[in-house]
Amino acid sequence: MGKKVLLGMSGGVDSSVAAKLLLDMGYEVTGVTLKLFSDDDIVLCDRATRTCCSLSDVEDARSVAFKLGIDHFVFNFKDEFKEKVMEHFSKSYIEGKTPNPCIECNRHIKFDKMLRRAKELGFDYIATGHYASIKFDKDLKRYLLVRPNDRTKDQTYVLYSLTQEQLAHTIFPLSGLEKSQVRKIAEECGLVNSRKPDSQDICFVPDGDYVEFIEKNERDLPPEGDFVDMSGNVLGRHKGIIHYTIGQRRGLGITFNKPVYVIKKDTASNTVVLGDEKDLFSKTLVAGDVNLISVEKLEKPMRVTAKARYTQKEQPATIEALGEKILVTFDEPQRALTPGQAVVFYDGDVVVGGGTIE
Repeated sequence: MGKKVLLGMSGGVDSSVAAKLLLDMGYEVTGVTLKLFSDDDIVLCDRATRTCCSLSDVEDARSVAFKLGIDHFVFNFKDEFKEKVMEHFSKSYIEGKTPNPCIECNRHIKFDKMLRRAKELGFDYIATGHYASIKFDKDLKRYLLVRPNDRTKDQTYVLYSLTQEQLAHTIFPLSGLEKSQVRKIAEECGLVNSRKPDSQDICFVPDGDYVEFIEKNERDLPPEGDFVDMSGNVLGRHKGIIHYTIGQRRGLGITFNKPVYVIKKDTASNTVVLGDEKDLFSKTLVAGDVNLISVEKLEKPMRVTAKARYTQKEQPATIEALGEKILVTFDEPQRALTPGQAVVFYDGDVVVGGGTIE
C-alpha cells in the first residue's frame, strides 16, 4: 500500500488532474473539498458565473473522484475561514490596508487546518493543484519552495508562508506541467471539468464588489473624510477609506485639471492623500509577519529579487533584518507599494521567504 495523501479538490481542472497524477505515482489518494462559507456570508451573484466554492464545484469534485475511483469527503471549515480570512479581509481594509485573502487562506486553512486534520486521520501528506515545486536541499537541510515549469501559472507568491513542517508534508503534483498539458490530461481521462475556466475572483466576493461585502459584514465602518494633497491641504471629501486603494486614479469622485492618484490612506486622520504619479514611487519598504524558507534567519544583507504584488515581475533588491521585520531596498523605485500586500523574495527560482508590507 502506498503512502496516503489527502488531496484538496476545488472542483477545478488543476486539482482533478493532480488526483490522477498522484494515483499514477502510486499514492493512496482521498479527495476533500473544503466548505468555507455559506451563502449568508457573501454577496450573492449570478450562480452561472460562480467558478469557485459553489455547490456545483463540490459536485464536480465528487464526479472526478468517482471517475478515478477514490473516496471524496467535504470538510466544514466555515468558522475558521470566517475568522482567519473573511474577517481579516474586512478589518484590513478598515485599517487602510489592501489584503490578499488567498495568502491568508493558504496560511491558515489549506496548509494548517487541512494538514492538521489530515494527520489526525492518518494521512502522510496533503496535496493541492497549485503550480509550485518542493525540493529538499541536503546541504541546507531545508525544504525549498521553487517556481514551477509553467512560469505563467507560478503560484509561489501566494505560498510564501509555508513552514518547513508544512513543506515536508505537502505534494504539488503539477510542478512539472504546463497548463495546456493539464487540460489535455483531463480531456484524455474524460474528466467533467476539463474545459472549466479558472476562477479569477475572490471566492467570497464573486462579483468583485469588495466594498459591498465589507459594508454587509462590518458595523463600524470608517466615515467620510477629507481628500488632502501631499502638503495636507484639503481638496474635497471622500466616501470612506475602504473605497480606495493605493495607486487608484479612477472613481475618486473628484476632478482636477490633471490626473491624480491615491498615494496614502491615513487612518489616524481619516484622510486620503492624493498626488501625482511620481509620488507613488519609492525604493524601500518594511515587511512584517515574516516567514523565511530557504534560510533560517537573515544573518546579513542579502541580494534577492522581490515581488511586491502577484502580477508584478520581481525586481532586484537587497533585504536585511530589522528586528523581527525585514527592510527591503529596491535598486529602482517601485510603483504603489501597498500596505497589506505581500512582498516575496527570490534567489533565482527559489523562494527565500516573504512578509506583509507595512
